[in-house]
Amino acid sequence: MYGFSKFYSKFYKYPLPILLLSLWLVAVFLLSDRPAHSQHPVIFTNKEKYQSTLLAKRIMPSTLTENVRKTVLENGLTVLTKEVHTAPVVTVQVWYKVGSRNEEPGVNGIAHQLEHMMFKGTKNRPIQFGRLFSALGSDSNAFTSYDQTAYYGTVERNKLKALLVLEADRMRNSQIEPEQLASEKRVVISELQGYENSPEYRLNRAVMQAVFPNHAYGLPVGGTKADVEKFEVEQVEKYYRNFYSPDNAVLVIVGDFQTANALETIKEVFGKLPKKVRSEELGVRSEELEVSSKNTFTPSTSLSTPIVLREPGAGRLLQAVYPLPDANQPDVPALDVMDYILTEGRNSRLYQALVESGLASELTASVTSLQESGWYELLVTAGAKQDLKKIDSMLSSAIANVAEKGVTSEEVERAKTQLAADVILSNRDITSQAIRLGTDETTVGDYRYTDRYLAAVRLVKPTDVVAVINKYLTKEARTVGFFEPTQKRITEVADKADSAQTTENFSPGVPVLFSEVIKYLPPVDLATDAIAQVLPQEFKLTNGLRLLLLPDRSTPTVTLSGYIQAGTEFDPENKAGLAAFVADNLLNGTKSKDVLTIAKVLGERGASLDFQTYREGVHIEGDSLADDLPILLEILADVVKNSTFPSKELELHRQQTLTDLQQELDEPSEVARRVFVQSIYPKKHPLHTFPTEESLQQIQRQDVIDFKAKHYRPDTTVLALVGDFDLDKVRSLIKNKLGDWEVSGQAPTLKYPPVAMPQKIVSVNPVLPDKAQAVTYMGYTGINRYDPRFHAALVLNQILGGDTLSSRLGAEVRDRQGLSYGIYSSFQALKNVGTFLIEMQTSPEDSSKAIASTRQILQQIHQQGVTALEVETAKHTLISNYNVSLAKPEELTDRILMNEVYGLDKVELHSFTDKIQKVTLAQVNQAARELLHPDQIVVVTAGPSVLAEKSIR
Repeated sequence: MYGFSKFYSKFYKYPLPILLLSLWLVAVFLLSDRPAHSQHPVIFTNKEKYQSTLLAKRIMPSTLTENVRKTVLENGLTVLTKEVHTAPVVTVQVWYKVGSRNEEPGVNGIAHQLEHMMFKGTKNRPIQFGRLFSALGSDSNAFTSYDQTAYYGTVERNKLKALLVLEADRMRNSQIEPEQLASEKRVVISELQGYENSPEYRLNRAVMQAVFPNHAYGLPVGGTKADVEKFEVEQVEKYYRNFYSPDNAVLVIVGDFQTANALETIKEVFGKLPKKVRSEELGVRSEELEVSSKNTFTPSTSLSTPIVLREPGAGRLLQAVYPLPDANQPDVPALDVMDYILTEGRNSRLYQALVESGLASELTASVTSLQESGWYELLVTAGAKQDLKKIDSMLSSAIANVAEKGVTSEEVERAKTQLAADVILSNRDITSQAIRLGTDETTVGDYRYTDRYLAAVRLVKPTDVVAVINKYLTKEARTVGFFEPTQKRITEVADKADSAQTTENFSPGVPVLFSEVIKYLPPVDLATDAIAQVLPQEFKLTNGLRLLLLPDRSTPTVTLSGYIQAGTEFDPENKAGLAAFVADNLLNGTKSKDVLTIAKVLGERGASLDFQTYREGVHIEGDSLADDLPILLEILADVVKNSTFPSKELELHRQQTLTDLQQELDEPSEVARRVFVQSIYPKKHPLHTFPTEESLQQIQRQDVIDFKAKHYRPDTTVLALVGDFDLDKVRSLIKNKLGDWEVSGQAPTLKYPPVAMPQKIVSVNPVLPDKAQAVTYMGYTGINRYDPRFHAALVLNQILGGDTLSSRLGAEVRDRQGLSYGIYSSFQALKNVGTFLIEMQTSPEDSSKAIASTRQILQQIHQQGVTALEVETAKHTLISNYNVSLAKPEELTDRILMNEVYGLDKVELHSFTDKIQKVTLAQVNQAARELLHPDQIVVVTAGPSVLAEKSIR
């Protein structure tokens, strides 16, 4: 349920990025519907130079802060409200001006630990708050970052006051109990062990400590195991009393409400809360808590030689960090423009120097601008057999070359337009808009910061970019780290099939008492608002291509989602990875354009186009500003019809894929997933095959050409578009661009052989030496999308493990026992096959007990069923979450697309909630008897060697 913000997405390249690293895994791995070996999304732009200014002037005032109202209550609470009436939903967020910046060695991670404790209940509501949020149907979460800790929930608009009541209650009345702290410390340590599994995380931690040796920005945001283990109740309680108060918080509300009424409710709910309790009243000196006063930043003396980590892992890594000024300094806009020029897209300077040359397989970068300082961070994954010193030399030379020869006006204008487009495209839903406001207000004290920043970006000139490179990106200023992996191998402890009974001393708790949830839930009108019954228009071209178009004028953008029946299920056994090879190389050249021309054509428009390969199909993902849709569709049509797969690009991709594969097989989650799937589905089954080094080496260019010709067909393609467009014009445009896409013969079909359930418990334990955390998958074959029990199974799953805090599994294994950072269950119901699975992350020493606990809960529900109140609560949660999801353009478009792919009627978009509502207690309990099999289950646990010494049952 929680995470901390640390690494930054390329999508949020502009200042103050917040990537919610909720490693509780919002959705479990999709197993047979998960992308295969796909490259990072290709983000391009292409606009006339003058349009950069027009773009921001035309769009930004209405999408960021034009109608934001700031109110400060008498107790000091800052309130930001923004009405957005495009859907009957609202987001409520509380941002506290405290994060890891307010820590020091010895108490590192206390802000993150407190964030976890804020879900444990209050004096008024001694109940897990996750259960209350789930009962409301709130899409809720929380995160800790450097400068802030935030809690957010998005609900139907009639739940606004209920969310406000819950947030006000835990702002003042949270309880830090010894038993709960002990349990949650165990959970946090499990979370940290998950991060420790990542070589990138370990390298970043070492480099940041060297860059900021005397500042909390050099400490890991989530803390360290050594510090977390020492936290005492009194410590966490004092931290809570000192920092969690109205005068240190920002309340952000965005969505469908009336401002005047909402402010009255806010004053009623929050206005009575007192300001911060003085430190003297807590019996502690002020300086013991105000750690941030010590954090005056002084840049470190750069190390003349790289930091070298020689540890188990896969793939060589280089990280370079350059200290930068804080977010309010005037150089920040030019630094972001610089970053786009250096690293964004195939045409960028460093991508050309490092990746196109074959020295590196991947390059990521970000400018981080925070309250007291900032930094520029480059992470390079070395190509196969490439030397890090050579890469480092090339990196320095490439940056020096840019400083010496300068940048072009065209590059600067492209970067500026990309920045503006990224802001628009990343702020289309109300949750993202509120996060932007909260970030700006808590980091720099001004919710209008991004508006000011964009205005400054428009003024950046080529000379400004060169100036910041010369000022900040000097070899003397940077700190460099190398990760040099040591040799390791994976071993297996397999088929402990007779271990049917556990020796753990575990007594399953009583079923979750949902009467307690209702007892503590704030009053709310449980009648949900009706969602407007707007349905997409369906069209079919003469060549069989299907279109679903839904105009939506709420933002000046368009979201495109597509599907082609060309997934990995069609991979030849000896050439696994072929389907992904095709999809990943579509944008690498056509009959009329080479890869760089394609990048330039899409170029300065900030649009994105990506192809992701899944088991049953290739998903097309794209978005753009409304005016740029013709360009997006033009490139889409060109690459699906005319891609040529140049040999040079194929070989470069092969090397990148081999490096990616090496790294994936160093991740317990990926190893567990592979072994789990292959333990369920036998050889020769379409789901059994995974890419290997050998299979990837077998793929030839002619194989790619032949696969594309055979499987990329208009009659197995569906396109869905939602956004700001004219229906007839877009239909005509698509017909013009894709109407001549030819089809020949019958579409390939594939029959899945039946798969029997395991006859006993099968336990397989791949051992990855020196990993800190274990990952477990449990499950067996399940149902497909057409199974008559589908909707009952969704309700059953919501009760069993649909939420990490409110479900049976979450309440017992995660919350009460503290055995797992995240535990979820899912019925992956696809077209041809389904898989039931439970996924969890645990400390190695806790894996056996967590597995035993999970099996006993399965047994409990299988034999005893669930209660009527659980069913009604689960149905309400599913319906509310579904309605909230339809307010997000990407989720709405995907839902429209997949309903068509599955052959469902277009009214399914709105009738889905009626079908959930009609599910009965008898149907759910019948599904539990028929679909839950605790004694016929495959259990795969991947992690450290200690697991090999345990009998996992």
